Amino acid sequence: MDDEEYLSSAEEEEDCEALDGIESEDQRCTSTSLSSTKVITRESLLAAQLEDLRKVMDLLTVREQHARTLLIYHRWDIDRLLAAFVEKGKEKLFSEAGVTIVECRNSASSLSSSPVMCQICMEEVQPNLVTTMDCGHCFCNDCWTEHFIIKINDGQSKRVRCMAHKCNAICDEDVVRKLVGRKHPNIADRFERFLLESYIEDNKKVKWCPSVPHCGNAIRVDGDAYCEVECTCGKQFCFNCSLEAHSPCSCRMWDLWIKKCEDESETVNWMSANTKPCPKCHKPVEKNGGCNLVSCLCGQPFCWLCGGATGREHTWSSIAGHSCGRYKEEDKAKRAETDLYRYMHYYNRFKGHMDSLKLETKLRASIQEKVSIVESMNFANKDYSWVINGLYRLFRSRRVLSYSYPFAFYMFGDDLFNDDMTEKTREMKKNLFEDQQQQLESHVEKLSGLLEEKFDEFTEEKIMELRMHVINFSVTVDRLCFKMYECIENDLLAPLQHAIHNIAPYKSKGIEKASELPIFQDTSASLKSTKTHRTDRSLLQASTTNEKRESDSSQPSSSGQFPASSPSPRKRARKDGRRDTLIDLNLPA
Repeated sequence: MDDEEYLSSAEEEEDCEALDGIESEDQRCTSTSLSSTKVITRESLLAAQLEDLRKVMDLLTVREQHARTLLIYHRWDIDRLLAAFVEKGKEKLFSEAGVTIVECRNSASSLSSSPVMCQICMEEVQPNLVTTMDCGHCFCNDCWTEHFIIKINDGQSKRVRCMAHKCNAICDEDVVRKLVGRKHPNIADRFERFLLESYIEDNKKVKWCPSVPHCGNAIRVDGDAYCEVECTCGKQFCFNCSLEAHSPCSCRMWDLWIKKCEDESETVNWMSANTKPCPKCHKPVEKNGGCNLVSCLCGQPFCWLCGGATGREHTWSSIAGHSCGRYKEEDKAKRAETDLYRYMHYYNRFKGHMDSLKLETKLRASIQEKVSIVESMNFANKDYSWVINGLYRLFRSRRVLSYSYPFAFYMFGDDLFNDDMTEKTREMKKNLFEDQQQQLESHVEKLSGLLEEKFDEFTEEKIMELRMHVINFSVTVDRLCFKMYECIENDLLAPLQHAIHNIAPYKSKGIEKASELPIFQDTSASLKSTKTHRTDRSLLQASTTNEKRESDSSQPSSSGQFPASSPSPRKRARKDGRRDTLIDLNLPA
């Protein structure tokens, strides 16, 4: 590609306008999948949950406990809840979720002064020692308490059902909290924590940050799940699979790639096809001739075809002490060797660019030192943001280039799409992708070379010339990255119609940094302030215990909990300025 094509338009513009072009490209390529990401800390978890509760309470005119029951049943998806409400109606919606519409607490038994027979323990108890749920079933407090404790310990605390036979009603969380808290405050605190954390663990829009050690944060994405986000602790990851940010690889491709790299499966395949274990010492032996009678270094002769031990003499028809039908395995061996060389080709280039990225991160300190030296000189131009922006553009494009090789390995191999493309179509698309990959690789290397220049020793005129080259190559690299993503999404993956192979869209600014969800205190409307304060306090108290966490249904490991004395996030979100946004979001992982 001719560099003059990209230099001509930018030579007449200021560097700010060129960088504005990068941002406009970002808006263009992400216009269809914008997402707002928020960091949920242990302090803001309650605020996030109350926000959704309040919406449902206002829309359906229900109490907080019923709103929570409905949201937990529909996995905290308000859109899904409202769609079910429109489709099924209020009565069926409530019945399926376990919400009782008609409240029956003020029954005659609870208002009477005579003893009440508990149908569970078959004991007569005083009316003040029984509790009637919204569904109308009345049992003694001791039986209710034991029932609640068993359900909480069994991991069913988010949906504790009534004890009555075939009753689908969900028990009032206030009653559960009060009765259990009298005898077992620690179990009541655990119940509180499970209710709060259900907002994260049952919500497809919210996931724990996968940082190790765990930072205690969760990320909420209001938009497409196929996106890459950065937590305030600095962890960058794919929101869909919680692995490291890996676009333009799909989640399935990246999962296969890391397993392949860890297992070294191709090396094993090649050895199994090209070597046979010695029947005496069991070491692998490779045949270096056409004769099927081979000998190990330990001196043991054996038949290459079946691996059986033999004598040393053989004729055209038999081998001494052994005989078997003969056939050659050259085709299988050649196939395994080809697969290994193909894997090594893509792996070496993937690792080479990742190694370059690690080395280029060291440029940051040296560039800042050079900028300090140049700024002390009496030059007319005092703005050197172009070199910093070019450096982070290099980081972003280098990562894209690196992950493009695992994508190509699976896209044009036999593992995933062997039956989806003809050989001719595969070859044509492979050539198209590799042309774009080669263009991007060439410009990334040129940008890297420009940034390594010792511009602190340049004259002002030469610095201005370098500035123009860095700005133009930054814009060029950004456009090439966008075109590669466009090719992957529209030309390669879209015709295959594989829903599992979606990729996070390309963003010029880099991986989106999530901002912290604001903490607010609102005790008006239907939310009770006493409960709000107790819930917040319970969360913090429960986090201080060292007891082993009981798993709720489909809950993640205990590392997902908010830690008791979890340290403050290692890096807080900065206030994004016009240029800081570009810089901050392109830091390498």
